[in-house]
Amino acid sequence: MKLKLFAPLYERAIRWAGSPHAPWLLFVLSIAEAVFFPIMPEIMLAPMALARPQRAFRYAGISLAGSMIGAVIGYWLGHHAWELVKPLLAELHMVDKIDAGIATIHTKMAESPWGVFWFLVLGGFMPIPMKVFTWASGIVGVPWLQYLLAMCVGRGKRVFLLAAAIRIGGERAERALHRWIEPIGWIATALLAFLVAYLYFKSRGA
Repeated sequence: MKLKLFAPLYERAIRWAGSPHAPWLLFVLSIAEAVFFPIMPEIMLAPMALARPQRAFRYAGISLAGSMIGAVIGYWLGHHAWELVKPLLAELHMVDKIDAGIATIHTKMAESPWGVFWFLVLGGFMPIPMKVFTWASGIVGVPWLQYLLAMCVGRGKRVFLLAAAIRIGGERAERALHRWIEPIGWIATALLAFLVAYLYFKSRGA
C-alpha cells in the first residue's frame, strides 16, 4: 500500500479553506505553525487564494500577520521556557532539529547579528519548519530587530510569492499543486533532514 501523508493534509486544508471562518482559521494556523503545529499555512492559503484571487494578497497578509505573532510566541518560549517544555518537544521529535538550529545560530551570532539575519531570511524560504528558527532564536537570544525583520522577510516572501503565483496561474497552479503535493512534501522532508544534518555537523566541526 502506498503511504500518503501530505495529500490528506492538503485535502483537509482545502476543506478548511471553504469554511466561512477561513481567514481566521488561516490566521490561527499561521500562529500555531510558527510555534508547534506541523501543517504549513501555505497549503491552506493556496485554495483560499484560488477561490478568491482578488483577495490573494489580503490572505497572504493575514497569514504573515499570524506567523509574526507566532514568531514572537516561539521566541519567548525558547528564551524563557525551553527546559520546561523540552520533554514535550522531545515527544514531538522536535528537540534534535532545534538543537541543530541552536548550534548554527550560535555560530552565526559569533560572526555578527546581521549574519544571523541573513541566515534566518534564507531559512524562511527553505522547506524547514518555522518553529525550528523561532525556538532556536529565542534560546540563543538573537537581537529582536534582526530577528523580527528576518522573520517578516523570510515568511513574507513565501506567502506573497504563492499569492502571486495563484493570481497569475489560477486554477492550473492549484491543479499542479494538488497533483504534485505528495512528492513535493516528501522531497521537502528529505531536504529538511539533509539540511539539518549538514548544519549540525558543520557546527560541530566549527
